Amino acid sequence: MEGDRLESPVTIKGIERELICPACNELFTHPLILPCQHNICHKCVKEILLAFEDSLADGGSESSNQSSPRIKISSSSMDRIDRISRTGTKRNSLTPRSSLFPCPGCKRDIDLGERGINGLFRNVTLETIVERYRQAARAAIAIMCDFCKPPPQESTKSCMDCSASYCNECFKIHHPWGTVKAQHEYVGPTTNFRPKILMCPEHEMERVNMYCEICRRPVCHLCKLGGGHANHRVTTMNTAYKALKEKLSKDIEYLLSKENQVKVYIAQLDLLLKETECNSEKAKEEASQSFEKLSHVLEEKKSEALRAIEASKNLRLEKLQMQTEEYQGLLENNGLVGYAQEVLKETDPSCFVQTAKQLHVRIQKATESLKSFRPAAETTFEDFVVDITKQEEILSGLSFHSNGLEIPEINEEQSRIYNKALISWECPGKTDSADTYVLEYHKLNREEESATWQKIEVCSKSKVISDLDDDSSYAFRVRGYKGSICSPWSQEVILCTPPAPVFSFLFDDKCGYNSEHLLLNPRRTSVESRAGYPLLLGSERMQVGCYTTLDYIIGDTGIAKGKHFWALRVEAYSYVVKVGVVSSNKMQKLFHNTHDVTSPRYEQDSGHDSGSEDAFFDSSQPCTLVTLGMKKFFIPTTPAAPKDPESRILPLPSSLGICLDCDKGKVGFYDAGCMKCLYECEVDCSGIMYPAFALMGGAAVHLEEAITAK
Repeated sequence: MEGDRLESPVTIKGIERELICPACNELFTHPLILPCQHNICHKCVKEILLAFEDSLADGGSESSNQSSPRIKISSSSMDRIDRISRTGTKRNSLTPRSSLFPCPGCKRDIDLGERGINGLFRNVTLETIVERYRQAARAAIAIMCDFCKPPPQESTKSCMDCSASYCNECFKIHHPWGTVKAQHEYVGPTTNFRPKILMCPEHEMERVNMYCEICRRPVCHLCKLGGGHANHRVTTMNTAYKALKEKLSKDIEYLLSKENQVKVYIAQLDLLLKETECNSEKAKEEASQSFEKLSHVLEEKKSEALRAIEASKNLRLEKLQMQTEEYQGLLENNGLVGYAQEVLKETDPSCFVQTAKQLHVRIQKATESLKSFRPAAETTFEDFVVDITKQEEILSGLSFHSNGLEIPEINEEQSRIYNKALISWECPGKTDSADTYVLEYHKLNREEESATWQKIEVCSKSKVISDLDDDSSYAFRVRGYKGSICSPWSQEVILCTPPAPVFSFLFDDKCGYNSEHLLLNPRRTSVESRAGYPLLLGSERMQVGCYTTLDYIIGDTGIAKGKHFWALRVEAYSYVVKVGVVSSNKMQKLFHNTHDVTSPRYEQDSGHDSGSEDAFFDSSQPCTLVTLGMKKFFIPTTPAAPKDPESRILPLPSSLGICLDCDKGKVGFYDAGCMKCLYECEVDCSGIMYPAFALMGGAAVHLEEAITAK
């Protein structure tokens, strides 16, 4: 048979790369054709799908990676397994589902359909070519008979219908004349038993006789009539065979006609390979020289430091040695004392006086030194400690810098800290952008002179960071990487965390909510006051002053203890907005007494110039609120507040934070952008505390949304 003629070893040897399975990196064994037209061993498909099932059952545990000794699944493949496992159905589910399979060839997730492996075609042609390669590689190795008693004889033919090899004697026994088996097709010895007829994997009793041009696969007439290819364009198998064979032949002829051009390209690539090798050696040499220069500088500095320490040591040892000798002279019969004892033996007064005068001065000095002992030199070398903190930081950031790689800039407007930190950055130019970025941050601590930077590798231009300490300041910086080349660090940006954990709540649309005057968005994160017809009709009855009421709304969650922080934004057009806290004990008073306390003329902390500057903030009010409006923040009138009204008016922050400390009975109002406290006062926290808001006229309040990983 043509499929079993041995090709020359040289010809077969040259196509070895095309015969390797991308999953197991071995020669194909019963290869299957995936919908993406790549080939893979039948066993490899089952092993990878088994790894999928294990990851689905075990939650993608590490043990699932070792389900097969033949296949090593990379981390990127496991990421796809996790993603596919999340989108699939439970194991042993009776509901038909599509099987997603990560193709090792194109690295894409391929839908195998409801039949899975059973819906894939066996690549018989590739299997035949692999068998030729194996036979060429083992030309001297014989194929033995499958039916001989030990020792088996060398086979002389193989039966394509029985899928077995026989020697002459065994073939006659198993294929006797006059039987059906005598009509079997036999060929020379082979291990590749290809099917005589290609059957449809979806309709196992039907042979394929058409070709689907949409799916690019053979189909049977049942697939076309009522199967998955009913509306697809199909053609006869002979037509598809002729068309594909003609197209493939033309493409091969074109490639063969460009053989000289291909050889030129190969020669150019060989030169590029050599040039790359040469340039890499030059780069290594230059890098080595740079580090040798640094090493030389360090060696010089090291020698200088060691010489200075050695000189100081010798000087100190000399001083201490001299002091030791002086004290040894004070011992009996030794040194100064021994000499003085000999002088005392002199009996001639004139000679004694002449010698003893100078000796007495030395004795007095020795006596004084005994009264206050002090070493002549220090033993510590604290002045010789080398501080290399900054140098270590510089050397740790030592890398290949590129002038063409843009330095990223942290966008302070888009970066913010709330329950988490969201850091965003951008590159000024669009050319030579980085592939990845490294974001570093550390907590600013006055006690520590040097801080350890925490490093995160990011593939996008933003990152959400969790687990930051409350009431702290953090420095952030980022640099870009393109391969092994990196940009310099961006300028550091300092952001502050809230003074307490973030408290999450929504506006309450039930308790005291006035739907005629207030409008909530569907998510209950924004509230807007409607200064419409009700206010206009109410103004008809007003003859003197302005006695419009405030419309109150509270949060849907209360606080019983602890320290909590939340933030909000007030629209710039807002006329009057009050924010703060209210106790559950005084909530009824808040909603039923609004006319008594909400007139701008009589409310003590309204911030309006109403002639009530001498009145102080009254703690008996049902809630503790501060007034915002007309792009201003009004500090309430208290004994500690400035007397000048203008000094009590501050610009309205873009985001206002409120910090409630139930344990200490205090509430503070912050500029949430820089976490600076604008005003703080005591508050009665005997009951459950709720965030409280009041709006008058045209106004709107938006709760600050929590930062999520998305």
